[in-house]
Amino acid sequence: MKAVVYRGERDLGIENRDPEPPGPGQVRIEVAYTGICGTDLHIYHGDMDARVGDSAIIGHEMSGRIAAVGEGVTGWNIGQAVTVMPTRPCGRCAACRRGNSHVCHAMNFLGIDSPGAMQSSWTVPVELVLPLPEELPLDHAALVEPVAVAVHDVRRGNVTADDQVVVVGGGPVGVLIATVARGRGARVLLVEPDPFRREVAEGIGIEAVDPRATDVVALVNDRTDGAGADIAFEVSGSPAGVTTAVDVLTTRGRLVMVAIHPQPREVNLHRFFWRELELLGARLYQRDDMVEAIRLVASGAIPARQLISRVEPVEAAGAAFEALEGGGVMKVLLDVREGNQ
Repeated sequence: MKAVVYRGERDLGIENRDPEPPGPGQVRIEVAYTGICGTDLHIYHGDMDARVGDSAIIGHEMSGRIAAVGEGVTGWNIGQAVTVMPTRPCGRCAACRRGNSHVCHAMNFLGIDSPGAMQSSWTVPVELVLPLPEELPLDHAALVEPVAVAVHDVRRGNVTADDQVVVVGGGPVGVLIATVARGRGARVLLVEPDPFRREVAEGIGIEAVDPRATDVVALVNDRTDGAGADIAFEVSGSPAGVTTAVDVLTTRGRLVMVAIHPQPREVNLHRFFWRELELLGARLYQRDDMVEAIRLVASGAIPARQLISRVEPVEAAGAAFEALEGGGVMKVLLDVREGNQ
């Protein structure tokens, strides 16, 4: 089998390895497509070497079919279409004991802490596997994991019909949050300076504005009779994005922090005090979020075809990473099927 191996900063190799037979309670999956996300880019840039070991197989957004099952595994069929929830909590820490295993203090995140999905054969614990509808194209199904992120974020923000929502940052997760929030009946405004990302968003019916050319706070106030937005999602990871997300909020508005900020940011705490704002972190997702994500992708509520910009063969993994970091693309997938057929 072929695998994408991280060897160090900006160094990816393609290696031939033997498939790992499934042990008790495991299944082996023939992976079809693997998505590249922001976390993978952080790994590629050498920012996560403390967690990602040498010669590590990365990746966690995927789809594929079951190829073999281990001892004691029942209820799964060879050839069945599946995806994987790549988070394995410890079950013992304070977060797990309190029912918050998705933010486990000792999480094993597949593709970071253990081998991931950028390989044509992947052996995983069966409890992490979820079935996919057979009619769902496998390239579309590779978006299930990032859609689960968006589903969790929207649930965390308690978005309801007629809420005014502002999403700051129009990358894949920002666009997916906007799509899921709109599906709940919310009025959604996406804030994004990149023209390509705005074009993609507008192509699927999401209003997007350039913060360099539009006074976002004034626009939101005008549309809400001066009240402001009910919920803002900060997905940009930038200082300006934090400021915008705080400034657009109404009294007792909610700010959902989605982006990974690599360093502390200045925040207008006086506005939090004055308007009794809430700040909510949103890190991962739960199994119910994955199930809902599968439903949304399969139903067509998520415009997967419009969001997949490029599909590259596994041999072109390096070029695919460079394309993603260079901009002008939304989702980039690797075709990791044997023979790319």
